[in-house]
Amino acid sequence: MGDVNRQWRLARRPRGEAAKDDFEFVEAAVPRTLRPGEILIRNRYLSLDPYMRWRMDDAKSYAPPVAIDDPMVGSTIAEVVRSDDSAFRPGQMVLAQGGWQDYAVASSSSLRIVDEAVEPTAFLNVLGSPGFTAYAGLMKIGMPKQGQTVVVGAATGPVGSMVGQLAKRAGCRAVAIAGGPEKCRLAVDHFGFDAAVDHRGGDLAGDLAKACPDGVDVYFENIGGRVLDAVLPLLNDFARIPVCGVVSQYDGDESDGTRLASVMRDTLVKRLSWRGFIVTDFAAHRGEFLEMITPLVKTGAIVSLEDVVDGLEHAPEAFIGLLKGRNRGKLVIHIA
Repeated sequence: MGDVNRQWRLARRPRGEAAKDDFEFVEAAVPRTLRPGEILIRNRYLSLDPYMRWRMDDAKSYAPPVAIDDPMVGSTIAEVVRSDDSAFRPGQMVLAQGGWQDYAVASSSSLRIVDEAVEPTAFLNVLGSPGFTAYAGLMKIGMPKQGQTVVVGAATGPVGSMVGQLAKRAGCRAVAIAGGPEKCRLAVDHFGFDAAVDHRGGDLAGDLAKACPDGVDVYFENIGGRVLDAVLPLLNDFARIPVCGVVSQYDGDESDGTRLASVMRDTLVKRLSWRGFIVTDFAAHRGEFLEMITPLVKTGAIVSLEDVVDGLEHAPEAFIGLLKGRNRGKLVIHIA
């Protein structure tokens, strides 16, 4: 065990787009004292996710903001260093909320031992919160039926790519919305979508209409803005819209968005069902999710894509790139 705990702390609230100066890299002491029920862990992999941008602001939300001078939050795959709980032994790998740092102290009740038969980063991806978010939003809110059309934005990301694969397993036509030709190719060739539309292309609305000749029955919302503008006219009667995220507005810019009056009119006339959700709303279903998805991951029936960045020191620039759509798949920091 080292003597230094490197941390990325929140230095200030972002002014619009997140910037590297919003973070501060510091060296702190490794925690030495543990209270009953606490475990010292060393983080090996850190998940970077869009929700972290909201946690940097102090606006009221579903979770408290990160305090100034506190380490940034995040899910990690970590190694148990010291434990007084017989359920956890040194050297064991666990899923934790370890944050942007080398070491953390966690309560034993917050840790989950990872299946050693699966690559550990899968528990930050298809078997972690992204995969479960896709499962909960699509299967419990979207309720896809065979022969229907499911559209998902940010389709090569960890949530969107799982939505597409689950939609195909439910017998649906899966249509991806992604940024750029390469991501559109990945959506079809790697993740198995039936069609992919480039939201950076010249005719988003027209291309999407061609990809959805029978309209849209489920729209899994990850983006908002002009993408939602293009989807709205295609929604069929009684369409379901699980609202997972609106990344186009995460930096506080609401100029690129759908007119509320139009949304409300279509909601009434088409009897649309919108539901915003947080993955913890469906915590009771995590067991059934793991039971269904774990064997599929082990056999390769569910695939993933990861962008792994080496070095904790690169976390802020990687995170900023994530918000700008520069990653191809699930973004993970390998903490050296």
